Amino acid sequence: MTDLRSIATESDVAEVISFRTADGVDLALRRVGPADGPAVLLVHGHGVSSEMFALPEIRNVTDVLADAGYQSWLLDWRGSCRLPYNESGPPYTFDDVALYDLPAAVAQIRARIGDRPLFVVAHCIGALALSLSMTAGLLPGLAGVVAQGVFLTPKVSTSARVRVLLGSELLGSRVGHIESDFRKVGLWSRRTLLYAALSRKGDCPDPTCRMVQHGWGMGAKLFEHDHLDSRTHDRLAELFGAIPLSVLPHLRQMELAHAVVRWNVDDDRYAALPENALDHADRIDCPVLLLAGSRNEAWLDSNKLCYEVLSERNPSIDVRYTEIPSYGHLDTFIGRGAALDVFGHIVDFLDETSARLA
Repeated sequence: MTDLRSIATESDVAEVISFRTADGVDLALRRVGPADGPAVLLVHGHGVSSEMFALPEIRNVTDVLADAGYQSWLLDWRGSCRLPYNESGPPYTFDDVALYDLPAAVAQIRARIGDRPLFVVAHCIGALALSLSMTAGLLPGLAGVVAQGVFLTPKVSTSARVRVLLGSELLGSRVGHIESDFRKVGLWSRRTLLYAALSRKGDCPDPTCRMVQHGWGMGAKLFEHDHLDSRTHDRLAELFGAIPLSVLPHLRQMELAHAVVRWNVDDDRYAALPENALDHADRIDCPVLLLAGSRNEAWLDSNKLCYEVLSERNPSIDVRYTEIPSYGHLDTFIGRGAALDVFGHIVDFLDETSARLA
């Protein structure tokens, strides 16, 4: 199995669990916070890691959840930059995350917490995969879900759509992945011109910052630059990993449909997943809080659209939408002021839902 011991770096980690999915991929969970109380599974976005929830230089979301009495479970799924799959593993799609990674992680947590409430807080691609798992009926009995940035109805800008198209059609057959850390490229790489083109925009003098903003951000700002602590900014090269181009065709298909859709439609192994998650939203059996920054350029108003669609098509679902003024996308979790501006909305939702379950 992959050596995951390096994941346990924080002094307050109470438990680290290495586990293998049904398709043979080694993943990791780490538990932080109080030993009892409701549990919260934290699901990161693509190409970052569970570290986005535990930045030591700021008051992070696990700190806030612990103070509110919640036990955090930080998952590193196969898209984590702490794991090797984006650079050297076999190609995968978000179907694999929905079918294998998330149900396996929930099973690991359930085996340890018993019948205590289990919430999920998911960001970006993690939230897309979560919606596919939930509408497949693979995660029954969750107490509640917070989806940040996007959920069932992905929507991106025209520039992002063009980049996804170029990445999947023109580069995908020639380039397996793109580094986020500009220092790994070097001046004599055959990809130097490509990296230079991807990192040319932006006011920040740090090329890795520009690469992250306009590479992972697909041509749109990934975060509001002035919301980051300077120490977080200095760590961008370690917080972001390689961008695997193999996932772009699936992402493009979702964006064209404005819905989370299954990629492997002709493979019986994925038959449990719905072809269109939005058509099976009635399987969502818990309250859902949709969060988004008002300046989210990565997914625009995807979650506002999701709220409107679900409210009209599935009025029986307890869904609500909260917009965070002046925030972009990733700074809702890694911003230095997120504890004051964002995390209170999450805790209020968890507390309200927990009270109704009691």
